[in-house]
Amino acid sequence: MNPTVKRVVSYALKAAIILLAFTFIYRRLNNNTNLHNFQQLVSQIGRGQAVLVMSAVLGLMLANWLLEAAKWRYLAQRLSHITFWRSIEAVFCGLTWAIFTPNRIGEYGGRVMFLPQRKRVHGMFAMAVGSFGQNVVTNVLGAIAILWFVATYLHIGPWLYAGLLVLALALMSVMILFFFNIKWMVSFLNSIKFLRKYHRFFDIMGRYKFTELTRVMGFCIARFAVFSSQYYLLIHMFIPALPLYEILLFIFVMFFIQSALPSLDLFDFGVRAYTADVLFGYVTDQKIAIIASVTAVWFINLILPAILGSVFVLKLRFFDNNV
Repeated sequence: MNPTVKRVVSYALKAAIILLAFTFIYRRLNNNTNLHNFQQLVSQIGRGQAVLVMSAVLGLMLANWLLEAAKWRYLAQRLSHITFWRSIEAVFCGLTWAIFTPNRIGEYGGRVMFLPQRKRVHGMFAMAVGSFGQNVVTNVLGAIAILWFVATYLHIGPWLYAGLLVLALALMSVMILFFFNIKWMVSFLNSIKFLRKYHRFFDIMGRYKFTELTRVMGFCIARFAVFSSQYYLLIHMFIPALPLYEILLFIFVMFFIQSALPSLDLFDFGVRAYTADVLFGYVTDQKIAIIASVTAVWFINLILPAILGSVFVLKLRFFDNNV
């Protein structure tokens, strides 16, 4: 392709990505009553407490995505040497792509564009290892929280609960076992005839050793702790009577349900808000405070980073030598 054509196509793609992201963001934030309710609730809290909590939540947002950047750099080192700063750029750029794509699939594309062109498909499978690890944490802790929730609030029969317990233990065991033996998944993919010709791409997943996967899991657990703390801080600020363990366990259930449902990243806060409203309805009638808190975390963790990531979209290289 002619260099001039490449340059024009590159600029057009960058402009389209930024336009799509900001269009979706604007449409979702325009007259958002939940964010307005959050502002009103914050105005009723002591100024010092509100500033302290919001500063902590914003700081945790940065910690969350810096941990993800560290995890991505660690996973990508098998493909190409990237600096920590370039990993940060890739993560935030991916968030801009994710905001308007189903199930955040665009995050893969945005992130791997910062790898050499010949390594981008491999990068998607390397990223899948990290995503799988995050899902393991979400589902294991979510299954434990669901067992607590059912035993505490639903009071089902002992035999039904025993069945649920067995199912939960099976889910947790299978997910942990498959993550630390991810080469089994590679073997399965290689056994499918029409996929064998692509083995050079997904074989990267089987190259991670147990010690490397353990470190990846450490990043995943740390991230889970960080964004769970954000929810706790905001909900506790508005409803201090709720104990720590109840807030966290309800949050774990909410994460579990959300991870099981396909959604558009920009709109998945609606799933979170509805789920949180139903769950926390068992212990509090302060519906507005719960939904406002969930919406605020969605805005801080996804919308703000997506806006910041638009700066890094301009640095994308769709072709090896494009400007």
